[in-house]
Amino acid sequence: MAKSRTIYICTACAAESPQWFGKCPNCGTYGTLEEQMLSSNNNPLTNRGGWQSNTRTNGKTEGPAQPRISQRFSQITQLEQTRFNSGYIELDRVLGGGIVPGSLVLIGGDPGIGKSTLLLQAAHQLAQRLPRILYVSAEESGQQIKLRAQRLGVGVVDEETNGNGKKKQATLETQNIDPHLYVLPETDLEEILRELESLKPQVAVIDSIQTLYFAALTSAPGSVSQVRECTSALMQVAKRENITLFIVGHVTKEGAIAGPRVLEHLVDTVLYFEGDRYASHRLLRSVKNRFGATHEIGIFEMVDHGLVEVTNPSELFLGSRDDASPGTATIVACEGTRPIVVELQALVSPTSYASPRRSTTGVDYSRLQQILAVLEKRVGIPLSKLDAYVASAGGLGVEEPAADLGIAIAVVASFRDRVVDPRTVLIGEVGLGGQVRLVSQMELRLKEAAKLGFKRAIVPKGQVYPDDTGLEIIPVGKVIDAIIAAIPQQRPYSEGMALDEDDEQSFSEDN
Repeated sequence: MAKSRTIYICTACAAESPQWFGKCPNCGTYGTLEEQMLSSNNNPLTNRGGWQSNTRTNGKTEGPAQPRISQRFSQITQLEQTRFNSGYIELDRVLGGGIVPGSLVLIGGDPGIGKSTLLLQAAHQLAQRLPRILYVSAEESGQQIKLRAQRLGVGVVDEETNGNGKKKQATLETQNIDPHLYVLPETDLEEILRELESLKPQVAVIDSIQTLYFAALTSAPGSVSQVRECTSALMQVAKRENITLFIVGHVTKEGAIAGPRVLEHLVDTVLYFEGDRYASHRLLRSVKNRFGATHEIGIFEMVDHGLVEVTNPSELFLGSRDDASPGTATIVACEGTRPIVVELQALVSPTSYASPRRSTTGVDYSRLQQILAVLEKRVGIPLSKLDAYVASAGGLGVEEPAADLGIAIAVVASFRDRVVDPRTVLIGEVGLGGQVRLVSQMELRLKEAAKLGFKRAIVPKGQVYPDDTGLEIIPVGKVIDAIIAAIPQQRPYSEGMALDEDDEQSFSEDN
């Protein structure tokens, strides 16, 4: 009888340890070591040989050096990647222009965010143009998928059309939908691999990788070894048969994809599906892409019949410009190559505690602390005893430095109870010396602002920008110059916050 031994595997880095520790010795993460029984038959000792066993020479080199199996870089044949559309422009944008045949795409997100909904709708769109699409469901039965498909309006047949030519949702009598879409409710990896090799689909969806299991391993589904081996086996079949795989991955409470870190290294593309449970919009963000740019985003909106694309995301994160209010500024953020106009709101009020409170929504907390310190030290605005709250419209995460100038102007406008011109956008990074630094992709930002009807743009001095944008460009070198240009000398909008005479005089002298 084969003996078995116990090892402990880290769920974060997949490192093995002979005994349990509270902290992983390799990556230093606490509470990630899991026990696993390992049979001696699983790891047979094989003598594979080495370079010393078959490449020993007598130490003499005769003739010129010649490569054995390597080739020069110029000898590699360049093959053009032929992409095909997924049926959703936003998904194609995040993938880098479309789906690459034979690629592995990992999609992670919180429970209920819409991962399965997005992939089922994409599989339906692909089945209209490709002969074989496989949807492997390891969490739902075929009947559950059929009911969800009918609820999402996926069940559509060409024969049922309205008078204006629009398709109708299929009824129970006409539920023979998508003859090219195959469904496999299965959790056994070997059965799934046999189906992939037999059916040879162009695209396959695995929902989800944490629920698959390999019978040769004794660990439970979702463990480090199971996730690693299942993904590796799926990758080999996909590359050999040129099958595009969309793999759904669960996330931990910290927001990272569950399982070993090697899971993200095995796949070609890693996407995160994000969104607020109280908001209808969803963001599909690319964090790794071997076939395109990273940090691209696609924006969807969850409606009663599934996910729909948002063609103009700037309108989603832009508030009403007719109802102007103090402490509001507009910026143009860039997510990858996509410019998005975002409205920032700030509120400054006297604190009721010994230390002031700072709170952010969609804005980096440390960046706000830094900007408040610059405003107090370089501009002379007393903010050390005032509460400060900053939020972005729609909760969109704005982390790039180009939003610094908008945050600073919004805070100053709220402090002075002034209204910033709603037709002005602010773009620039704020340095610790109070200067406004240059930012990238200025041409894309200005064109997006001009398309939405903005008239002025306050940008860093020395920034290169096109002349045909139709905007009034105001270059500034210091934060104080941007404050003078953005905030007009007008009467306070409201008398909600009373200021001391010393504070009023200090700020007036600096301006």
